[in-house]
Amino acid sequence: MAAAEAEAHRAIEAVFRIERAQLIASLARMVRDMDRAEELAQDALLIALGEWPKLGIPDKPGAWLMAAAKRRAIDGIRRDKMLARNHEAMARESEEASDTAMAEIEAAMDDDIGDELLGLIFTACHPLLSAEARAALTLRLIAGLTTEEIARAFLSNAATIAQRIVRAKKAIGNAGLAFEVPHGAELGVRLASVLEVLYLIFNEGYAATAGEDLIRPSLCAEAQRLGRMLAARMPAEPELLGLLALMELQASRLAARTGPDGAAVPLTEQNRARWDQLLIRRGLTGLARAEALGGADGVYVLQAALAACHARARSIEETDWRRIAALYDRLRAVAPSPVIDLNRAVAHSMAYGPEVGLRLVDEIAEAAALRNYAPLPAARGDFLFRAGRLAEAKPQFEAAAGLSQNARERAFLLGRAAACG
Repeated sequence: MAAAEAEAHRAIEAVFRIERAQLIASLARMVRDMDRAEELAQDALLIALGEWPKLGIPDKPGAWLMAAAKRRAIDGIRRDKMLARNHEAMARESEEASDTAMAEIEAAMDDDIGDELLGLIFTACHPLLSAEARAALTLRLIAGLTTEEIARAFLSNAATIAQRIVRAKKAIGNAGLAFEVPHGAELGVRLASVLEVLYLIFNEGYAATAGEDLIRPSLCAEAQRLGRMLAARMPAEPELLGLLALMELQASRLAARTGPDGAAVPLTEQNRARWDQLLIRRGLTGLARAEALGGADGVYVLQAALAACHARARSIEETDWRRIAALYDRLRAVAPSPVIDLNRAVAHSMAYGPEVGLRLVDEIAEAAALRNYAPLPAARGDFLFRAGRLAEAKPQFEAAAGLSQNARERAFLLGRAAACG
């Protein structure tokens, strides 16, 4: 019996994880309070854990959970009304107040559920918050990760993450933000903020900035899930489709990015048979759709086009480096940054030779954003190595290893330094 009950609880918790984001979105829009929405969702789960093992999981679990949470919300409104009125007024008005509360909640329930979920995402990713706070709040509210899981993902501690989330919720409450999708010109600005958060989450999974692991696939998967959720509700936004295509094309290489011991495997040496062809097909389809919608020069669409060049090549020798170099030229024009300049230098070195890469990297070597940035000496070391200047390459790889905060990347760079003899 205990085993059966435990199995039922696991099934209920799995259902709740699926329904949680939509549930919180609906409740947040109703009660205008993120903390209260989370509490009501958790209350609904506890009620389900008590009733579903006996009654079975309902056909529409999301609607059942919403109804349970709604009843708790109404109870809370009644309790607040009782505390706010004296005894005689309460006796006279409680029924009327409850009816009004029910009407308000029923009206909120009639709103489009897609708008509710989008509204919560846009609120959690509001640009008034720092990028780190937006990422933490999104992973907590939309992805359902615990503060401990978020802390592990970003190599922080749970107390710091919890404080970050509390401050973010307080800032949103103080600003009086509506839990809704912005309109007009504001939509573009706010969507850019949402996409920035999704890509931040994905990149921390794809190339961990610190710690023992080079990649964290669960973070990549979560960013893709959120991207698909958004794309299903905003199917004509080329930059959103471009970001989703980019994440899917990049994620297709995850299994080949590390060896059996967890060590880094560079793109030039990866076993392409291990690349996920389903993700590649989805990514290429999404990219084509984004370009057809007129987004060919969008920042994320261009990056997806770059990833597509690698995805289409059956071997490193077949890679169209000249197209990649040209795409980086276009990307640099629409989104200039020292990091893009560095990646452009790498692409040009592959297309036109290492000496070209060295010239380009020397032009950006003094950029403040690249100070203490490990990929800069790593790239210079690679160019020198390929040019046969091994004695000059070795200290560059060693310098890059000294700047890296990731153990696997550091070991890889030291291995390249050792290969210089």
